Amino acid sequence: MSELVQVLPVEEIKTLTLEQIIFPEQTLLNSSYRINLTDEVLAIENTCQCLEHPMKTQTSIPTTAITESAIELVVFSDLTLDLLLTLVSQCQILIVALNAINNRNNQTSYRFSVLTDNLTAARKNLTAFAMHEKIEAALIDNAPTLAQPGVLVMDMDSTTIKIECIDEIAILAGVGEQVAAVTELAMQGELDFAQSLHQRVATLSGSSESILADVARNIPLMPGLETLIKHLKQYHWRVAIASGGFTYFADHLKDLLKLDAAFANKLEIIDGHLTGKVLGNVVDAQVKADCLHKLSNEYQIPHQQTVAMGDGANDLIMMTAASLGIAFHAKDIVKKQADTAIHFSGLDCMLHWLK
Repeated sequence: MSELVQVLPVEEIKTLTLEQIIFPEQTLLNSSYRINLTDEVLAIENTCQCLEHPMKTQTSIPTTAITESAIELVVFSDLTLDLLLTLVSQCQILIVALNAINNRNNQTSYRFSVLTDNLTAARKNLTAFAMHEKIEAALIDNAPTLAQPGVLVMDMDSTTIKIECIDEIAILAGVGEQVAAVTELAMQGELDFAQSLHQRVATLSGSSESILADVARNIPLMPGLETLIKHLKQYHWRVAIASGGFTYFADHLKDLLKLDAAFANKLEIIDGHLTGKVLGNVVDAQVKADCLHKLSNEYQIPHQQTVAMGDGANDLIMMTAASLGIAFHAKDIVKKQADTAIHFSGLDCMLHWLK
């Protein structure tokens, strides 16, 4: 048995984008199209709708099954073929099939099945490549599916919102620089989180409760947050915040965004003033992971459908506990350990990381 494939010369088309070569306005007739991409040729199954080029040819090759791989490379439609070839080379991966073309939130992404001998090294190289080229790309092993119910748990400060609430409170309390320095060390994983939290909150002792309202009133949402939640809710996903910040802001966001849950630390307030203490146990890295497990059990969501997203070292245990851990505009320590990352785009980029 044999099949027809179309063959395009790479040298003639390498400056074109993926959407100019493999048309996005098509439905894949099979579950995937077999691909062979080298520095010389792009060969893809004949049923795939591709660019018509004077040097395009067809050939017949023996029919063989596509090599099974749950690892996918996800890139966006404006990526040039030349840049894709460089990416493949630097990450030491082999593209074997086109699995899907997704049009979500006014963007188009291509999902390629890939082979690699070392996924960890490939991801590390992809992070460096994406940062250098200022693009978004992901290598995901057995990605969760958008169309099936799932759970997303996000960090709050510098993830769902643009600010670190405790730093903003500290500015209004007159201890901004002192607190910001400790926050940064904690985010980098250089300080024990619970210890650093108590240290920072202690500096707020005697401050008026009104400064919390001042921060909440002007709280800036991260770009793409509302769009992400809207799309996930359409497919019955559960969305929650697990934060090392404070319930005053987490509960505000829960109500504003109609989230399923919010977990955070409670500041002690007496007679309208902060006492400089946190009530109860601190929501640290392990507690965040426990929140993810709690929600997946409560809503009977399989582990395969769990996602965690954050930017600091305090999010790493939660991200490891999820099927997919996403570093969002994150510290280097988090990018190095996360399954994948969003470097420049809004939170809604996550929609393309899902199948």
